[in-house]
Amino acid sequence: MRALAATTILSALVLSCAGGEQPPPRAPTPGPEPVAQPAISSPTRSVVSISEDIRRACGVNDAEAHFAFDSARLSSSDYPILDKLVRCFSSGPLAQRQMRLVGHADPRGGEEYNLVLGGSRAGGVMGFLVDRGLSAEQVVSTSRGEMDAKGTDEGSWAEDRRVDILLAN
Repeated sequence: MRALAATTILSALVLSCAGGEQPPPRAPTPGPEPVAQPAISSPTRSVVSISEDIRRACGVNDAEAHFAFDSARLSSSDYPILDKLVRCFSSGPLAQRQMRLVGHADPRGGEEYNLVLGGSRAGGVMGFLVDRGLSAEQVVSTSRGEMDAKGTDEGSWAEDRRVDILLAN
C-alpha cells in the first residue's frame, strides 16, 4: 500500500515538473454592467418582421420584430409564426420559393460587432426554420448590422433589433 502511495506521489511530482500541471484558471474579467431593458409586454410582438407579400401569401398576421438588447434568441411566442412560414414555403403557396433573412442591430455596438449580431439573429431564425423542415436551399441569410438603424432611445432601438423575412426570388 505504501509503495502505491509513493508511486502516486512520485508520478504527480514528475508530471508537475514536466509541465503536466495546468495553471489555475483565471477569474473572468468583469464586463460592463448590464443595461436594464424594459419588458416588451405585447404578446403579439415577435422577433421577425415579415414582408407584406409573404404575409398575404401565407396568411400570417402582421408581426413586428424585437430582439432583446445583445441577444439573438428566439422566444416561444415566435414559433407558431415561423412554423406557419415553414408550411407555406414547403407545401403552401410559396413552395419552392426562396426567402431572404436580413438581420439588424441597434446602433449602440461597434460596426463589426453589430454585423455579427445581425448575422447571428438571421442565422438563429434560419436554423429554426431548417430544423422545422424548411429546405436549407430555400433560405439565404445576411446581416445589415446597424446600417438601417433609426433608433434614438430604448423604444426605437427595439425596432432596430430584428430579422426581416423577404421573398428572395
